[in-house]
Amino acid sequence: MTAVTLDWTDFLSFGNLILSSAIVILAFSELIYMLTHNLRSEVVRGFCALLGCVLVVYGGDIILPRVSTASAANLWLRVQWLGIAFVPAAYFDFSDALLCTTNARSRRRRRLVVVSYVWSAVLFGLAAFTDLLVYDGEFVPPVSHLAAGPLFGLFTVYFALTALYGAWNLYRAWRRCLTAASRRRMAYLAISFAGPGLGVFPYLVFARMAGQISPEAVLLLTLVGNLGVGAMLVIMSYSVAYYGVLMPDRVVKHSFIHYLLRGPFVGICVIAVMLVIPRVEDILGLPRDTVLIFAVVGTIVFLQLLINLAKPWIDRLIYRQDREEITWIQELDKRLLTSSDLAQFLQNVLIALCDLLRVKVGFIVVPADEGARVEASCGARDEIEPLLSGQLARLLIAPPGEAEDRSANGFIQLDGYRLWRLRSQGGEQTLGLLGVATRDTTPCSPEQEKIVRTLLDRAAAALEDRHLQQSVFVALQRIIPQIERIQQWRGDIRYVGSPAFLPLLPEGELAAQPDFLQWVRDALRHYWGGPKLVRSPLLGLRIVTRALQEHEGNPIRALRAVLRQAIEHLRPAGERRMTAPEWLLYNILDLRFIQRKQVREIARHLAMSESDLYRKQRLAIEEVARVLVDMEVAEVLQTNGSHRTEG
Repeated sequence: MTAVTLDWTDFLSFGNLILSSAIVILAFSELIYMLTHNLRSEVVRGFCALLGCVLVVYGGDIILPRVSTASAANLWLRVQWLGIAFVPAAYFDFSDALLCTTNARSRRRRRLVVVSYVWSAVLFGLAAFTDLLVYDGEFVPPVSHLAAGPLFGLFTVYFALTALYGAWNLYRAWRRCLTAASRRRMAYLAISFAGPGLGVFPYLVFARMAGQISPEAVLLLTLVGNLGVGAMLVIMSYSVAYYGVLMPDRVVKHSFIHYLLRGPFVGICVIAVMLVIPRVEDILGLPRDTVLIFAVVGTIVFLQLLINLAKPWIDRLIYRQDREEITWIQELDKRLLTSSDLAQFLQNVLIALCDLLRVKVGFIVVPADEGARVEASCGARDEIEPLLSGQLARLLIAPPGEAEDRSANGFIQLDGYRLWRLRSQGGEQTLGLLGVATRDTTPCSPEQEKIVRTLLDRAAAALEDRHLQQSVFVALQRIIPQIERIQQWRGDIRYVGSPAFLPLLPEGELAAQPDFLQWVRDALRHYWGGPKLVRSPLLGLRIVTRALQEHEGNPIRALRAVLRQAIEHLRPAGERRMTAPEWLLYNILDLRFIQRKQVREIARHLAMSESDLYRKQRLAIEEVARVLVDMEVAEVLQTNGSHRTEG
């Protein structure tokens, strides 16, 4: 009978050791995730304090079964009170931060939070250095515990009242939520709110006061409690991960779930393998350490492979409402050509063409700021360099369809090279030039002509795809600030007592008028003078009125300065480049409106067709209008804020 009891005790103790280790890994992983993702949020900071307390207490639970003396057990039991004493304050802080997110702020509550942290520090001092709160208890592994001191009842009342007050704050926050999403997240937190408190409270002190309880019962209750605490920690972390972030919900969900799988899940499995392998001298003829190394490495590699294989199904669950769009995004990520990808592909095309024509020198050049740039080359580069800033540059900017392009062989003969134009699909734009050294005057056979044309088409298609992708990048640079604003608005969840969602600007503001974009367009066209600048409605903007002080009260100069400031806001960092996609919008605005260059000259500088220039110019003007709106919003907020301060 005794042997069975001992085996049952060992089994439960071993299960608790694994679960305690799992909770420590979970708490530590979630703490690191929160600290690195959104520490600016008050809710996240309060939750991090709670996770830190759980980490200290459960770390002690792992250490205690391995100590061999009563004095060492007493030391670690008192160290655990660093987490136990601060849990009530962390609960209070976390619940107050949640309530503050619903626009129910209170200075009195914040003062109480500070007082609770001070009181928790006092309680930890009493537990660590005196016998007033707890004193030496029983050293009975695996259920060693301290005994209750004369002030332990006071701590219990403080713990219970703080937890109840925190639960009341959480209920109030749930009641103030108006949207289904905010109520659902608050409900998740309410369900799991009690988890950390239930896991860290020192129940065994009460066991000593109430009488002797069998170790098996204690271990069984602890096992069940640890399962619940682990589940509740995951639910709480999942809910808290959304607070204050500017990313879409699906991105947060994807990031958090994959982090849990690749971090805590793998870590827990590795710990379990290390603990399960028996502590014997010889396993299958090998030392235990050798078996352990192979088992741990195998577990890590196998789990990573398993997670990668399961990723499509996991993503389908996460993105079940947007599967088609997410598939397109993932496909775009796979197929985008980087500069290195393009150079490598063009190099392969050029090598194939040189091998076909039996020549040693070849090159592909594309438009650049100073004329032409070599994108790929074979053979001696020195022979190509002299041509870049001269004849090749002129051919790149010359309109297609000249006499040499209409030759029977379809190429241009220039200084010992055969040159082919690489045109866009419609033929209206020259994307680059492909040239190879002239071996002899022998014409190509029909089979060779067919292969040459195929290789030229592939090179042109790659360059055109790259141009299209650069347009995508420019569009992304233009819309990312708008996406960030939308995400910020998405985070402004409505609550009871909070003001209804207002437009970006009041209706009376000029920047909120439907004709605002046209006013900006007219003012830019008459930037250096004209009736649409002198009589522009933009003169009534608050930012223009503010700029009057810096321009001696001259409204035209003030408006011109504001427009120039908006254009400069679009200037990328670093050295200016004419054909770089990130500089495109700024270059168009500067050349077209500030320097007043002709459209044909600008198109030549930017290596683009005039029709494409007009399309990009519309986008650039829209960007200026967006920047002006942002500037006006900031001015309105600053003005309203100063008025409230004066009031």
